[in-house]
Amino acid sequence: MVARADEGSVFLAKKLGGLLLIVLGCVLLVAGMNLESTALSFLGVLSLIAGVIFWVLKIIRRNENR
Repeated sequence: MVARADEGSVFLAKKLGGLLLIVLGCVLLVAGMNLESTALSFLGVLSLIAGVIFWVLKIIRRNENR
C-alpha cells in the first residue's frame, strides 16, 4: 500500500529500473564471461549492484511508514 499517491510513479520507476538493471547486469556478466572480457563482466557486476540498490531503497522507503 502506498502512503502517498504522488510517489507511486517514483516507486514504480525504481522497481522497473532496478529490475531492468538486474537483467542487464546478468546478461552483461554472462556475455563477459563467455567472451573473457573483464570490462564487460565488470559492467555486468556494476549493473547488478545498482539494480539491487534500487530495490533495497524501494523496500526501505516502503517499510519506513510502518
